[in-house]
Amino acid sequence: MSVLILKNTPEEGPGTIEDYLKEKGLGYHILDLYDCKVEIPNIRDFSHLVVMGGPMAVYEIDRYAFLSYELAIIRVFIKTNRPVLGICLGAQMIAHALGADVYAGGTQELGWSRVTITPEGMDDPVMSTLSIDGRPLAEVFQWHGDTFDLPRNAVRIATSEIYQNQAFLYKDNVYALQFHIEVKPEMIIEWFKEKEGVDFETLLKETEEIFPEYRKRAMRFYERFFV
Repeated sequence: MSVLILKNTPEEGPGTIEDYLKEKGLGYHILDLYDCKVEIPNIRDFSHLVVMGGPMAVYEIDRYAFLSYELAIIRVFIKTNRPVLGICLGAQMIAHALGADVYAGGTQELGWSRVTITPEGMDDPVMSTLSIDGRPLAEVFQWHGDTFDLPRNAVRIATSEIYQNQAFLYKDNVYALQFHIEVKPEMIIEWFKEKEGVDFETLLKETEEIFPEYRKRAMRFYERFFV
């Protein structure tokens, strides 16, 4: 097994995903797509694809040319039936690759919140690992303002009152998560320590309380996804 991880910005790395791959001794390569001088590896060499988040938008491809390469890579992995995991912008890119519209949602989700896992999500052996005590609820970390329509033939596996499409599954191996399953406390500190309009101390306190169990659920998700 070898995992290709696409980064869209230096600040949004693979977090606990990389922790898991290291712990299990699994091969991976982080591709800094935003770096115009980076060498693109042979994607035939990879069994899994992970697409990270970023502050740019799918509808800004004209401004961020590297997103066109990312879109092509996603489509190749889907076409060749290899597992794909998209997070935040990565999820939106998967939706776009599958022909769905991606657009500004009008409301920003920021911080810890709960989403509802749908019956289809609870039946899925990967998504259900994020449930709290077997209930159709997941506590997740959000930071986004864009959203997407559900792609044709995709199944909604998580939802919320603010955004209907929090996560979807395409076929049986393409997962698109609007939230940040990979986040770690140090990442949250880096992202928000100087951000205006954020109650930073409350955010840190919530992170301290929530993260240990959040990490456990994320690790169970990875264990079932990276097979």
